[in-house]
Amino acid sequence: MANFVYLVVDEGSREGIVVDSGWETGPIEKAAGELGAKVKFVVATHEHFDHTSTIQELAGKLGAKVVAHENSPIECELRVGDGDELKLGGKEVRVFHTPGHTEDSICLYDGNEVFTGDTLFVGTIGRFDRERAEAMYTSLYDVILRLPPATVMYPGHDYGEVPSRTLKEERAANPFLMTRDFRSFLSLFS
Repeated sequence: MANFVYLVVDEGSREGIVVDSGWETGPIEKAAGELGAKVKFVVATHEHFDHTSTIQELAGKLGAKVVAHENSPIECELRVGDGDELKLGGKEVRVFHTPGHTEDSICLYDGNEVFTGDTLFVGTIGRFDRERAEAMYTSLYDVILRLPPATVMYPGHDYGEVPSRTLKEERAANPFLMTRDFRSFLSLFS
């Protein structure tokens, strides 16, 4: 399913966070070991199995806490809400609640990068039910696109022509981010 799993490490403290867990734990365990990272958190961007099937196993192997949104059905040690922060040494990773793809979707922003899970992909957006269209629009336009244009966006899947882009580049290339208003956004699905 071309899932991405990310390991973010604070250089000073070597504390880290894993974004989603994907299908296998070995590559992340290996990367954490090679970097000398102490992973504190394994975060689920949303509840879908392709992002969480190994989350408990990975957290256990790394000695980390599983983190999920407060509305998530995922079993976890730490529940987070919009605006909460996860601290990694001197780095803070902010949680943004971005419902649309799922009700428990979150994005993580560390000041330079945003990890968008299945809310935003390179060139497209995550699938959603029609009744969640307004929530998806709000998450894209009122949350993600309010971040600085130089922010690098890292999606949950490798569905685009490149694995990541800046929000400025994405806004110029992604038709779902070029609409004038919610009505125009909806017209893309008719």
